[in-house]
Amino acid sequence: MKVYYDDEVDALYLTLGDEAPEGVVEIAEGINVDTTSRGGLVGIEILNASKKIDLKTILSYTLELHKDLMAQKTA
Repeated sequence: MKVYYDDEVDALYLTLGDEAPEGVVEIAEGINVDTTSRGGLVGIEILNASKKIDLKTILSYTLELHKDLMAQKTA
């Protein structure tokens, strides 16, 4: 899962997979679910996100490093 936040429009997007969305379903005001043609979930968009959820709990960052990079010695 990847999380994107646009502070200019206060929108949060959660990517749940690599498939391209083919449809969207509004499940509540300002909360949209992107779906595949088979009904699978691809992503969730939350508009006016800062008013609906605590962004500090969602927007925590992790750093992913490739294992080969971790094995390199620093000079």
